[in-house]
Amino acid sequence: MKRNLTIDLRALDDDKRQVELSFSSEEAYERWWGMEILSHETSAVDLSRLNEIGCLLFNHNRDKVIGRIDSAWVRDNRAYALVTFDEDEESDVIYQKVKSKTLKAVSVGYTVSSWEEVAVGKASANGRHVGPCSVALKWQPYEISIVSVPADATVGVGRDMGNEEEQIEKADYSYYERQILLNKNLLGGKE
Repeated sequence: MKRNLTIDLRALDDDKRQVELSFSSEEAYERWWGMEILSHETSAVDLSRLNEIGCLLFNHNRDKVIGRIDSAWVRDNRAYALVTFDEDEESDVIYQKVKSKTLKAVSVGYTVSSWEEVAVGKASANGRHVGPCSVALKWQPYEISIVSVPADATVGVGRDMGNEEEQIEKADYSYYERQILLNKNLLGGKE
C-alpha cells in the first residue's frame, strides 16, 4: 500500500544533497474497503527496514533508485526521514526538481501485519480514532518515494493513482475477510 505527503524544504542541505521529510501521518485515508489510519505510536511502526537498507525511489519504481534513507524516526504522530539524493544524472534531475519545488510529494510503500477494526461511532482502543475505520496497529514501511502525481494534492495525503480494480484483484484473501468485517460493523453487527 502507499500514501502521499508533501515535502517541506525548510530542512534541505544542498551541500550534502540531504532533505528531511515527513513520509506518513495518522491522517485518515480512504481505501476501497473504508477509512485507513496508520498508528504512529512507538510500538506500531517498525522502522528497522528503512534504517538498515532503506532506498529512496522515484514514483515507487524499484528500478529508479535515486538515493538512500540515512535515518527514519517517529515524532508527534508523524514519521520522518533524512534522505540523501545520489549524484548520478537521473537522480540529480529529480533532486533539482525537488529543490525547485516542481516535485513536492512524498509517498511511502508499506505492509500491515495487525489491524484494529473500529465500528461506526465507536472509539479505537487508544481513544484517538472514531469509526468506522481500520487502524494499522503494526506496520512496516519498506520504501519512500518522491512522486510526481499524488492522488490528492490539496491535502498532501493520498494514494498512488493505480487502477483500483487491479489492486482488488491482486489483494490477498485477508482483505476480503476485512471487508466482510467492515460491512458487519457498518450494519451494526447485522448480516
